[in-house]
This record gives sequence, C-alpha cells and structure tokens, in this order.
Amino acid sequence: MPGRTELPAWKALAAHADAFANTHLRDLFAADPERGERLTVEAVGWYFDYSKNRVADDTLRLLVDLADACGLRTRIEAMWRGEKINSTEQRAALHVALRAPAGEKFTVDGADGACNDVVPEVHATLARIVDFSERVRDGTWRGFTGKPIRAIVNIGIGGSDLGPVMACEALRHYSRRDLTFRFVSNVDGTDFCEAMRDLDPAQTLFIVSSKTFTTHETLANARAARTWLLRALGDECAVGRHFVAVSTNAPEVAKFGIDPANMFGFWDWVGGRYSMDSAIGLSTMLAVGADNFRAMLGGFHAMDTHFRHAPFAHNLPVLHALLSVWNTNFLGVESVAILPYDQYLKRFPAYLQQLAMESNGKRVTQEGARADYATSPVYWGEPGTNGQHSFFQLLHQGTRRVTCDFIGFRASLNPLGDQHELLLANLLAQAKALAFGKTAAQVRAEGSPDRLVPHRTFDGNRPSNVLLAERLTPASLGALVALYEHSVFVQGVIWDIDSFDQWGVELGKQLAARIVPELHDANLPLAHDSSTNALIRRLRKT
Repeated sequence: MPGRTELPAWKALAAHADAFANTHLRDLFAADPERGERLTVEAVGWYFDYSKNRVADDTLRLLVDLADACGLRTRIEAMWRGEKINSTEQRAALHVALRAPAGEKFTVDGADGACNDVVPEVHATLARIVDFSERVRDGTWRGFTGKPIRAIVNIGIGGSDLGPVMACEALRHYSRRDLTFRFVSNVDGTDFCEAMRDLDPAQTLFIVSSKTFTTHETLANARAARTWLLRALGDECAVGRHFVAVSTNAPEVAKFGIDPANMFGFWDWVGGRYSMDSAIGLSTMLAVGADNFRAMLGGFHAMDTHFRHAPFAHNLPVLHALLSVWNTNFLGVESVAILPYDQYLKRFPAYLQQLAMESNGKRVTQEGARADYATSPVYWGEPGTNGQHSFFQLLHQGTRRVTCDFIGFRASLNPLGDQHELLLANLLAQAKALAFGKTAAQVRAEGSPDRLVPHRTFDGNRPSNVLLAERLTPASLGALVALYEHSVFVQGVIWDIDSFDQWGVELGKQLAARIVPELHDANLPLAHDSSTNALIRRLRKT
C-alpha cells in the first residue's frame, strides 16, 4: 500500500481543503438551514452534533473514502478476531472482550498455539472481583484487628490509576458514601502522605495495581503503604488483610505479603490505558457496587456493537475520528480541548490525555517509516464553566486553532434551582460563539467605539463537537469511554501507526534508573551531558 499522503483519497481531501479554505461556518449554515439537525448521529444514548465542523457533504464522503482506502473495516475485524494488531509487541488488543456478555466468543492465540476463547476467563475474574467487593462492602471482609474496611486506597500509575480515578469520580453519585476512596500514583511522597493523613490503618485496604508488579513508582508507594500499616499494627500478618493486588506476577505478589488468592489478574491483550473495565476497575466496583459496574460494562458493549456494525457514514466513533483527522491533517488544528459540562467528569480530560496521546503520539508508521503528516493532536481540558474563566479567551481570539469537544447531559444528578439550565446555556453559547463569532459590523452596530472594534471582534469558524446524553449514568459513562477508545483506534488506522504500544515512555524510565544511585552516592562518576551532570551535583544529598 502506498504511503498515506500518496493515497488518491488523501490527495482528494487535500485538494478539497484548499478549495474549502475561505469557507466560513456562517456560510455553511446560511446555505443549509437544516444543517444543525442533519449533521448529527444518535447512538447508544449519545447524541453527536458535528455540524459546527468546517465540513460539507463532499468532505464527509471523501473522509469515508479515506477510511476505506486505509482498510479500516479490515482492521476493525482483525481486532475482533484477536489478531496481533499491536504489531511491535506482537499482542492482540482485545479490550472489547472485557465487556462481552457471557456466551459471546473472543479468541486469542494461546501459549500452546491454540486459539482460545477468553470470555469465560474474563467472566471468572469478574465473578471473583464481584465476590470480593461485596465482602468488603457488607463488612464480611475485615481488617487485621477485626474492624470493617472504611477506606480504599488504589496504588497505581498510568492506566492503573487514570481510568479508576476518573470512573470513581464520574460515578460518585452512585457510590457508597460511608467509604472513602483515595488514589496514589505520583512517586512524590507528598501524594502518599496527604492521601493517608486522616485514615485509620486498621480500617484501610490497599489495592496495588501493577500488571508486572515491577512498576517503580507503584512499588515505591506500595512499600510506603506497607511501612505505614505495620508501624501502626505491628504484625507482618496484617499485610494479608489490608493489601490485595491487581497483577499477573504471583511470585512477587506473594513476596510482598499478599496472598495470591487475593490477586486479581488481567491479560497481555489488555493495554493499561484500556483496562478500566478489567480487574483494574476493582476500586470502581467497590465504590459503586456490582450492579452499577455491570451497567457500565453494558454501556461499553453497546458502543462496541454500534462501532463494529454501523456504516461509517453513520458510525459515531468513526465520524468523530474522521473529523479529528480532517481538522488535524487538512485544517491545521494542533490540539483538542475536552470540555465536560458536568463536575463529575472533572478527571475525564486527564484520562483522555493518556488514551489519545499515549496511543497515537507516534512519529513512525507500522513499518517503521517516519510519518510525513501530523499524528495525534494534544489533548487537554477542564470542566465548564471553570474553563470559561481560564483559557476560553485563547479559544475564541487566540492565534492557535483548537477543536473543542463539549460534553453535556440534559438532566442533572444534583438539581439546584436553575443552575443546570445555566450550565447548559453556557455549553450551547460557547459552541455557538466559537462557530459564528461576531463581525466588526455587529460590534459597531452595538455602539462600540472604533478603537475597541478589533478587540471585540471574534473570527469564529472554530470547529467543535457537542455530545449530549440524558444523564450521567454508569451505562452512559461506559458508552462514552468506548466512543473515545474506538475514535482513537480509527485515527491510528488512518495514520498507519500502532495505537497499542508505548515505547515513548521507556527512555525516561531507563535514564531515571541510572540516575537514582548517582543522586545517593557522591562518589559515583558522572558521564551524562554537562547540564545533567551539573544538576545531579546540585541535587545530591551529600
């Protein structure tokens, strides 16, 4: 297959973008009064309005042509068949199996060379974490001194932290309020110390989440937690009642003092940033209970089914991805702002940062050639309306163009006077202002003095998407996360990159491992660059 920029479909889009360069969203809406209702898709409880993107019907047709030319349908089916689409690590990327109902079949190549159905094992693990979470929640599982568990601390990093902390925050409305949930990820001791400050060791349960049980930051925090517990309870046997693990390394788990019977596994065909619906979600289940967790899995699965079977022109994740490709590669947009108008989703932008940028922040193609086109934009964001008083100035009048994803819900989980209507009005107003702006003529008509006209003029023509659901529920959250998972995957297919490896996180870790002993021992010779050498000398303890 020729390189992406050599594909006729890519070249057609480039020519179309050139012809489209001077088209304003004001013109597109004026020419098509039904545009705002026509350029929408509704699926799995989510309504997707993409009419405020600078696209016409020809744009959408050409984008679907590009998806076909890049073999998207083939790649989707390869994922579902459990093929090793994570080519650099020779692994499947079968996270869709984590939310498959019992009876469905997903297969991967086993160690014995046989093609094994993984769904029974997924459901066996699910049954184990259901059983454990129910024993903790009903007080059957007790700490070493016989007291019930009242605080759960998840220790992990990356996908072992960002997914669970986002989900627990997003579903806090449904959580047990007599239980406290904390998440420790940063190796900075402040993170651990502040999380522990008001907790009772006798009533605290730690979940150590590390697939290999070798992640440096996670193990450093786990050892600190072990010391904290034993300082209070004084008996090594207490570890087994206050620590469980989400891991696959039974020998290291046992060496730490955790009974392997209290180890909950997952599989090498699940990437960390795609694992929040595996045993990594144990903290989520402890918070919201098994029924709500299963409802979240149902939302995931419903979006999976839509993604696999819906035609591309009416496929919510595919359209979302293709619009990102259009904005990134043909309109020069370099970043995406994730703007949830729901306080419960305050950690959702951080979750998406890893999902998108660790997946598609790559500069080489599947074959190892350097890409001659942009890949992942930068993802960032903040809940509305906080962001409006922070960075929206740049969105409206800055020199950089940003795609905005507005996420909202028709009904509030916490109605308070007319505040939810005010929240939604702000969402709609911001999307409208970004699209249409305000012309100099409009500013003058309002009586503004000439000297202020340039300052009060808004160019508009800035792309945004609006995603709406009825309310934030476990099911709608699962569907939303699956939407973005599949959108990220589709973008990776279009860019011909492996969305499931993460070699870019390795170099810094390797260098850090070398520097740690050099910080401790002033007698060790330094052979770094002059800047790093000087900084180490300044930071050495002696």
